[in-house]
Amino acid sequence: MGIKINPDECIGCGVCSQLSPETFKLDEDEGKATVISQEVTDSAKEAADSCPVSAITID
Repeated sequence: MGIKINPDECIGCGVCSQLSPETFKLDEDEGKATVISQEVTDSAKEAADSCPVSAITID
């Protein structure tokens, strides 16, 4: 399994990094979220489901 963020879709709202800070980080320079851990946790799944633009995929 892998966690990916589509940078073209990401709006940098920060919901993912708030819900799963061990998985996602908001890159303040780029204004986009980045994946910092590939561990698929319940909070990572919740963050993916909560993304307002569905930019996060978990395979």
